[in-house]
Amino acid sequence: MQQEEIELRAFGPDHIEGAVALSRQENWPHRPQDWQMALQLSSGAVALDDHGQVTGTILVTPYGDDCAMINMVIVDRNVRGKGLGRRLMEKAFALAKDRPLRLVATRDGMPLYEKLGFVPSGRVLQHQGQVAELDAPAGMETAAIVDLPEIKAMDRDAYGADREALIDALAERGEFAVVRRNGAIEAYAAIRPFGGGEVIGPVIAGSVEDAKGLISFFAASRPGVFLRVDTDSRTGIADWLTEIGLAHVGGGVTMDRPSRPDAARARPKVYALANQALG
Repeated sequence: MQQEEIELRAFGPDHIEGAVALSRQENWPHRPQDWQMALQLSSGAVALDDHGQVTGTILVTPYGDDCAMINMVIVDRNVRGKGLGRRLMEKAFALAKDRPLRLVATRDGMPLYEKLGFVPSGRVLQHQGQVAELDAPAGMETAAIVDLPEIKAMDRDAYGADREALIDALAERGEFAVVRRNGAIEAYAAIRPFGGGEVIGPVIAGSVEDAKGLISFFAASRPGVFLRVDTDSRTGIADWLTEIGLAHVGGGVTMDRPSRPDAARARPKVYALANQALG
């Protein structure tokens, strides 16, 4: 199939069924509901062949004017090597406007991303499995709706960008837990349904102990449930995640594309990605 036979269109709700089929081709666990959440927070494009079948996807999730995350980049195996990935990325650049960009790259995707100006900034480790039995930690509590403004402010400070819309979407679908000391929230985590189980993240904490405590708070209440946690390799909790039953199953390289050569990225505190927020 020639590139001129593949049309790029704005990603809309009517493309979700095709996107799910494409992600299943890659053995991704995303349900229609997971794609719907991603689309709710993003704008994007789909590639359609001359039969109207989805052969490629890309989403751009803006976090205010601070930056944007590129998610859900998939090209059908039958049309790879023909420049479609680059076309989708160029569309993403247009949607992001002048925002600095972030993404999580697979090994196959890295060469293209490097050609397009992305540079590696870290590594994400994906852990998943079932926690058979875990004691509930002390000092953790379920968050209330009134805690959301404080959670959003903490998240903005740790992540270096405004993810208010993401926090609201997580609150609609899942729940939050917090560490509260002297009346102030010092750490938080979220959990929501995802794929065949639930995903824990983001986790924002100033210490490894608080991060482990928040993850344990959710895991202890869900024995036998399939859980996923994606963590930055610098957090130092990967070995502990394996010990509690969440095996290391892969991951990716975090990459940044500044809007200006001198643009600096704020570094997160102890931080477990929320499925890269999405993908």
